[in-house]
Amino acid sequence: MRQPNATPGRTVRRSSRVSSAPRVAVLVDTSTSWGRRIHTGIHKYDRKHGGWQLFVEARGMEERLRVPPGWNCDGVIARVGTPEMARELRKLEIPVVNVSGIDLPGIDFPQVMSNLRASASLAARHFLERGFRHFAYFSLLGLTYVATHQQAFAEAVAAGGGDFASFATKPVTGAEPDWNLDLASLGAWLRSLPKPVAVLTWNPSSAREIIYAAQVGGLLVPEEVAVLSGSDDTLLCELLPVPVSGILVAGEQIGHRAAEVLDGLMRGKRAPAQPQGVAPMGIVTRQSTDTLAIREPALVKALSFIRLNPAQPMSVGDIARQAGVSRRVLERQFKEVLGRAPAAEIRRVRLDRAKSLLVDTDLPIPDVAEAAGFGSPEYLAYALREHCGQTPLKYRKCARGR
Repeated sequence: MRQPNATPGRTVRRSSRVSSAPRVAVLVDTSTSWGRRIHTGIHKYDRKHGGWQLFVEARGMEERLRVPPGWNCDGVIARVGTPEMARELRKLEIPVVNVSGIDLPGIDFPQVMSNLRASASLAARHFLERGFRHFAYFSLLGLTYVATHQQAFAEAVAAGGGDFASFATKPVTGAEPDWNLDLASLGAWLRSLPKPVAVLTWNPSSAREIIYAAQVGGLLVPEEVAVLSGSDDTLLCELLPVPVSGILVAGEQIGHRAAEVLDGLMRGKRAPAQPQGVAPMGIVTRQSTDTLAIREPALVKALSFIRLNPAQPMSVGDIARQAGVSRRVLERQFKEVLGRAPAAEIRRVRLDRAKSLLVDTDLPIPDVAEAAGFGSPEYLAYALREHCGQTPLKYRKCARGR
């Protein structure tokens, strides 16, 4: 049988065992929000187009996932995280699609993954919009995908006029920091940084270490140290003294696209020539970044008024009166410090509020529009399509991994 994954762009074919219901193994963990969204995307594609027999087992992120010896299947979607796993999959001589961004030398399975540069740019923009000018990255040594994420964040920060620092530690397994990490040293590093500082981490586990190190170092989160996780996990991000904001990786879209690629491979189509990156959906904002790194008192008052009253009708003049300055002074401060007009900030805050309500509540769309300050459901739908190309209902379903 031909080796179907040797070179991107080559035609592959299905196993000779293929029946009217192809058997597909999904070797992706079920313990994380990311993994469950991947599974959801695969399942949704299958319901529409596949007619597959899907085989899934409940597994953790670093548990060994494999196709059982002697079991016949026609295709695999996997988080290919180790050379051993890659070798086992290659021996099957059937189509395999990789949903991991882990870089393994010599491994060239067709790949659908999160766009790390888009993720880093989104993180930088999230902090820059809140007025931060000092940035840092808590890194994990020896992981090329983490290094790529860190470098992209540093470049985005520099483009926005910020300064950058990093701290790296060696993980114990996968991308998990050691529970015995010296929090005193990490806290001392945090204390050495100019304040307020915005810290990006690869995942919620790394964000946890920053939260605890800040406590050890006597620092306030988010007032002195704002923390953002490079991925969102509802349990891990909320199970902390300060709930952590996280980037909402488009797991469902990744799973759906991976299933589409696998379906094509099993039907004899050519593999995509290049890895396919999927941009994140947005940021789930929690307490760890719910702050503003602004020193001008009038601007702080204006921004706080907007954030606390998104549903209230307001004009620039109303905001200026709340801030105790003239409209002209307020507009100048907005432009000099934030690089945008007050009206743009009102729209941004209202859109963030709407996205949060769509994810965290079951409010009907008209109620979401009203609570977020949009004049009508139609206006909310227009704003959301302009921002992320989705209707409110579609955004809710995708964010929840349905």
